[in-house]
Amino acid sequence: MDKRPPKPKPVTPEWLFRAAAHYLERYASTTANLRRVLERKVMRRCHALGEEAAAYGDLIDATVARFVELKLVDDQAFAEARLASLRRRGTSKRMVAAKLSEKGVGRDLVERLLARDETSEREAAAAYAKRRRLGPHRLRDRAERRNRDVAAMVRAGFGFSDAAAVIDGDGREQ
Repeated sequence: MDKRPPKPKPVTPEWLFRAAAHYLERYASTTANLRRVLERKVMRRCHALGEEAAAYGDLIDATVARFVELKLVDDQAFAEARLASLRRRGTSKRMVAAKLSEKGVGRDLVERLLARDETSEREAAAAYAKRRRLGPHRLRDRAERRNRDVAAMVRAGFGFSDAAAVIDGDGREQ
């Protein structure tokens, strides 16, 4: 008996549209990220079919353009929402820029959004320390772990002065 899985169906515009819609039902995305997701899906299916994935580049571009036209993919809205979410969690501006760039948001859009961001680095650092229970939010061994806590904050993208001020502070919003 042959136990191999059945051969997948060919890549069609309808299948690609459904795949993109299914992905966007679950996740917010940028145009670049949606394009990468669809390229991976097409590559896997073409590999199983023994076809060349590069032949479907125009079809992927057309699918992404259709979702932009339908306003289901909007880089500006995605970046604004993600920025607000990350800053509330206590993510530094440096890490926010990295995370947005990783998702395919353009550098100029990232810079514009960060320039308009009203959250100070000190406030974000305080939120990060509280979430991670660092410094004044540590239950015990605070003095012994001061340097480790400051180092963790610096690795998270905060400047040394902000990190040290938050770790040495009393835990109230700065």
